[in-house]
Amino acid sequence: MTFMTIDMEKCNKDGICVAECPMKIIQMKDEAPVPVAGAETLCIRCGHCVAVCPTAALSLDTLTPSECLPVNKELLLDPKQAEHFLRYRRSIRTYKEKAVDRETLAELIRIASHAPSGHNSQPVSWQVIYERDEVKRLSGMVIDWMKYVIKEQPKVAALLHLDMVVAGWTFGLDTVSRDAPHLILTNGHKTNIMAKPACIIAMTYLELAIPSFGLGGCWNGFFNAAAMTWPPLKEALGLTANNMENHGAMMVGFPKFKYHRMPPRNTPAITWA
Repeated sequence: MTFMTIDMEKCNKDGICVAECPMKIIQMKDEAPVPVAGAETLCIRCGHCVAVCPTAALSLDTLTPSECLPVNKELLLDPKQAEHFLRYRRSIRTYKEKAVDRETLAELIRIASHAPSGHNSQPVSWQVIYERDEVKRLSGMVIDWMKYVIKEQPKVAALLHLDMVVAGWTFGLDTVSRDAPHLILTNGHKTNIMAKPACIIAMTYLELAIPSFGLGGCWNGFFNAAAMTWPPLKEALGLTANNMENHGAMMVGFPKFKYHRMPPRNTPAITWA
């Protein structure tokens, strides 16, 4: 199979693939779509051309129409359903003492991995801290980082109320990871400038998918901050050895309680240019 194959018996020559290709590497020639010179090198394998073709006439060496999930119009959300879907999500900080099976977490990550990334680079590296004891141990390292910040950067510590977090931990409360059974991290290579936004977007996809599995999640900002700057934690996570950086941490588990209402937020401030 060549880089791009077009079944001319199926192709209706509508030029949609030409118009939709983000890299502009398909052209109409003799009223038929063909790749431009050097297209194979320039192609980012995003799959737009395969996905948008109404007759399934176009295939790439890395993707065929049969490998794509078909669009099911019955599952598409209208505006009200989209609002409900987005507002239903809550930041869960109270969890049941029950582990989530590895298969479910893997499926969550698989879904979230369809998040967009710059140039379709897909630079996100996922890391699951699965065992509860390990979550606790690593959270203790976050407390060590907080103690350092309290001593060396008191203004920052005061802004984040780190003294209260440390005091709660000393009292026996998990003020870092909220007794969540698992943590899911998104990491990216230090040299990849597209890794940080891709990790944040992928983590957002994960957060939005979590409730559909009957689970709850919450961004672990303290863990993320420590994982970015505290050498012992970076070492424990294997980030230093692999030249990686952490760009997101999510607590995941079964919610102990159910929510019955969706509070409003402030009216958005919009500037029209």
